[in-house]
Parts: sequence; structure tokens; C-alpha cells
Amino acid sequence: MILISLFLIIIAIFGAPLFAVIASSAMLGFHGLDSDLMIMAIEIQSIASMPFLAAIPLFTFAGYILSESNAPKRLVKLTNSIFGWMPGGLSLVCLAACAFFTAFTGASGVTIIALGAILYPALKEDGYNDKFNLGLVTSAGSLGLLFAPSLPLILYGVIAKVSIDQLFLAGILPGLLMLFMLSTYSLLINKHIRKPLSSFSISKVWASLKESVWELPLPLIVLGGIYSGFFAVSEAAAITALYVIIVEVFILREIPIRKLPQIIHSSMILVGGILIILAVSIASTSYMIDAEIPQHLFAIVKSLIDSQTTFLILLLIFLLILGAILDIFSAIVLVVPLILPIASGYNIDPVHLGIVFLAAMQLGYLTPPVGLNLFIASYRFEKPIMHVYSATFPFLMILMISVILITFFPQLSLFLSN
Repeated sequence: MILISLFLIIIAIFGAPLFAVIASSAMLGFHGLDSDLMIMAIEIQSIASMPFLAAIPLFTFAGYILSESNAPKRLVKLTNSIFGWMPGGLSLVCLAACAFFTAFTGASGVTIIALGAILYPALKEDGYNDKFNLGLVTSAGSLGLLFAPSLPLILYGVIAKVSIDQLFLAGILPGLLMLFMLSTYSLLINKHIRKPLSSFSISKVWASLKESVWELPLPLIVLGGIYSGFFAVSEAAAITALYVIIVEVFILREIPIRKLPQIIHSSMILVGGILIILAVSIASTSYMIDAEIPQHLFAIVKSLIDSQTTFLILLLIFLLILGAILDIFSAIVLVVPLILPIASGYNIDPVHLGIVFLAAMQLGYLTPPVGLNLFIASYRFEKPIMHVYSATFPFLMILMISVILITFFPQLSLFLSN
């Protein structure tokens, strides 16, 4: 048994598919408990009965359609008409546009590719320091993960069996805090740039609003529809996907119908990977519950740690390290089932835990050695990876301070959701 466990760890390190490693470990665990392995099939099949499951592919598909259209350009133009007149205002344009876009695509890498091509040259042309530009665009790509309808929020809700409606509300204030802190830093460091990108004009704002008139209702459809009680999260996802198809394909005609299969294929590759990992992780969680692993872990942790504050400090350190070596989707399905009951023992609200978890893991996109955004930015902007590390470091420190505030002030997460 020990040798097989070591073998699974070794093949995982050398790049074996994560779902295969999780499934194998669960089968090994059930075999050790003398349980019928049919339990695995039953648990995997149970994913089909999850009420929020349809939201994952539908929101992802809608985000991919938006990324293939001219919506990113319209979004940048709109935020530019509102903030572009300010000294350093283009940095605010970058932060606001990236946060909005990542919330709908669920993938910060897509944001860097889609918006980076627009924002990076614009920042450089307007006189911003090149190192700042690189750090800003790379860091801003992950900002929208706490805003609805972010895919990690939905996935955490499914795994932790927490209301996704509550998570959508809980992420608003922490997400705005991150935006505010990065915006303040960006304005202060660029206050010497006295040449505004453009003069403020009501007519320009109105013209940009009219151009974006079809995309602007999206947050209202998602949040307004859910919290008014008109439809559930999965229904909101279906309506969003249908709305985006109608607008981008048939009204604006920016995406030809013949391109839809390609977009479906690209988006479902991401979704398929997530769903198969989610399915086997449910079986793995079932094994851990049967084997009382969370209870044993809690007993060990409780014997070593007395206070909630100490636990939160150690949890934060653990999540920051985890984010540097594991992507956010894998971390959710692997780690949340283990830490959730332990955190519950320290009277930490599962909604607050979810926001802390995602906010800390968000930093993983910017943390060596596996920081995905770092490598995407290095490839996209043709910069050495060490230069990207250096450029993003100040932004990483600011985001780390915001994560500490989010962790130790649970009111930020729970004020709107309770």
C-alpha cells in the first residue's frame, strides 16, 4: 500500500494526468477499507445531479465568445472614456477592464492575451514605464476571480456545498478592496504623468455607452436575475450564453456562425478537464469521509494550534505556497474537502473560507515557479521570465496585503452575503 502511494506521488510529480492520480488514490483508499469499488462509479455519476453543474460550461462558453468578439475593445474604450482623462487614468482603465473580463471568462490567461494586446501598447505610448506596464497587465489578469460569475467561485460552491448566490455576494467587497489598493498604487506611482490620455467628455462617455449597450446588461442579467429570484444560477448561465450568442453572432455579427464549433471546442476543453477532475474528486472526498481523514487531521491540528488567529496565519502561508505549485482549479478539488472541516472546527464561516482561499490562490498566478500569468505574459510580450517576475513583484506585495486584510476581517466577505 505504501509503495503504491509513493508510486502515485512520483507519477504525479512527473506529469501524470491529475484525474488519473486522484481516481487511483481513491480506488486504493476504498480497497484498503474493503469497500466495493462500485462506490467509485456511483460517486462519479452523482456529479450529474448537482444543480449548479450546468453553470460551469455555460458561463465558460459565454466568456470565450466575448473574448473572440470585439467586446474587449469596446470595454477598454468605455472605461477609457470614464477614467482616461485622469493623470495615470489609463492604469485604472486596465484594472477595471481586466477585472470585468476575467469575471466572465474565468481564465486570467485569456484576459492577458485578449486585452494585453490592446492595453500594453497603449500604456507604453502614453508614457508609462515599461516595467510598470508589464507588471500591471500581468497582475490585473487575475483580478476578476472574486466577481460573479467567476468559474472558481462556482467550483468552490459545488465542492464545499455552499450557496453560490452567497459566494457571488461575498466576493464583491474583497474584490473591490483589491481593485482599490492596486488603483491607489498605480495612481501614486504615475502621478508624474501629467498628460491625460484624453480630455473628459460627456459625449465620448455617451458614445462609448452606446457602443457597449449590448454588453452592459450582462452583470444585470447575472446578478439582478439571481438575487431578484427570477432564475437560479444555472438558468442565469443559460440565459447569459444565449444572450451572448444572439448579440455577438446575429446582431453585431462579429463572430461568423461557422466559427462557433471552434469556440465550443476550445471552451469545452477547459470545461472537460475541470469536470473530470471534479467527478473523481467527489469520489476521493467520499473515501476521505469514510476513512475519517478530516477528523484525524483536525485532531492533529487542534493539538498543535489553539487559536483561530494562529490557524488562519498558517492557512494563509499554506495557501500561498500551494498557489505557487498548483493551479487554482486543482487546488479547489484537492484541498477544499480537507481544510473545510478543519476550518469549521475553528468557527470559520465556509463562505469566508472560500473567499480567503480564492484570494490567496489568486496570488498563485503571479508567484514563481508555476505562476501561470507570468509565463503567459513572458510569451505574449516576449520578455524574459525573470524580468516578468521583477515587474510583478510590487503588485504581488500589494495583493498580499489585501489578502491579509480579507483573511482577518471576515466582515468584508460576510457583510453582503449574510
